[in-house]
Amino acid sequence: MTRRSLFTSFLLFVALAALAFGLAAWKRGQFEASQAAAASMPEPMEVITTAPAVAHEFVRSTTSIGTVRALRSVTLRNELPGTVREVHLEPGSIVEAGTLLVALDVQVEEAELNALQAQAALAETLLGRVQRALENKGASAIDVDRAKAERDVALANVARTRAVIERKTIRAPFRARIGMSDVHEGQYLDGGTELTTLQGLDDAVHVDFAVNQTVAAGIAEGSSVEVLSGGISAKATIVAIDARVDEATRNSWVRAKLDGAAGKLSPGASVRVRVPIGAPQSAVVIPVSGLRKGPAGDHVFVVELDPQGKPRAHVRPVTAGALLGDTVVIEHGLAVGDVVAASGSFKLREGVLVVVAPEGGAPAGAHGAASAEAQGAASAEAQGAASAEAQGETRADVEGGAR
Repeated sequence: MTRRSLFTSFLLFVALAALAFGLAAWKRGQFEASQAAAASMPEPMEVITTAPAVAHEFVRSTTSIGTVRALRSVTLRNELPGTVREVHLEPGSIVEAGTLLVALDVQVEEAELNALQAQAALAETLLGRVQRALENKGASAIDVDRAKAERDVALANVARTRAVIERKTIRAPFRARIGMSDVHEGQYLDGGTELTTLQGLDDAVHVDFAVNQTVAAGIAEGSSVEVLSGGISAKATIVAIDARVDEATRNSWVRAKLDGAAGKLSPGASVRVRVPIGAPQSAVVIPVSGLRKGPAGDHVFVVELDPQGKPRAHVRPVTAGALLGDTVVIEHGLAVGDVVAASGSFKLREGVLVVVAPEGGAPAGAHGAASAEAQGAASAEAQGAASAEAQGETRADVEGGAR
């Protein structure tokens, strides 16, 4: 009984050892099949377009935020208090110079004017009589001088009252567009009440902007700046530079004149002003799509041939500068003639094999590589299936022997 038990245990051990050996052989075959499939697959490649680094002459610039101002702009206020008798302030309407805008009640002033005019007429009559009396030796020179003074005082009072009436009649000082207003007939206005704003309708506008004191020292009246707003890009001429530097910001205010902006830029609008700094200089530029940013800073992928003559992408750190439309200035890291990856650069990595596609299409080589990759995958799958079948037969034989 003991020998039979030992024999049974021995057979069980042999069966387990055979099963373990079969599993190990199956795993090894599977690994070798996957290695063979990987060896038969082509090297991965990325399809990109390239662009050469080219020389470009440009002027360094700084950008400031400017405010559009009309050449002539006023805030309309009444000088004297009074009740509104007439008002012609329609927001947005255009008025000519001298157009009546607001008239305050002047009935009291007109009555005073009539009285003063009567006094002036009387003073003129008395002066005539005194002068005739002087000719007949009936009056002295002092009487004539006194009569002249009274006549002049009366005329001055008349002129003063007329000026008061005129100051209560507010007219447009120039051709302008009326702003918002909240003035109505019968409304009492204190002196200095804001009535509305008037914006001149000239063909040009002013653009006021602030620049650093260093930049201000390098510009002069007559220099050109570029004004940008939405789809508008136009040249403006500097007409004035503030005589002082602001102590708080260390900036100087600059005023530029922009011609031909009537109806395009409203007074008070915000614009960007590009101010040139220094003389034109030569720089290296590449397409914006070729510049990549990462934790280590700005970089590009330079496309070069390896010893086998295959194009590969290599990372090169660069120092980027100003944007010039669809290109970017590279201050350091590239030379004229270097070929960089443009479209598709986002999917590259160091040393990857690349296929350069023409603009607007993929190269035929890319399709061939894809076909070869698919065929390699199919071959690997077939080899894996055959290996698995063979290993399955081996395991079945082992199990049959154990039984």
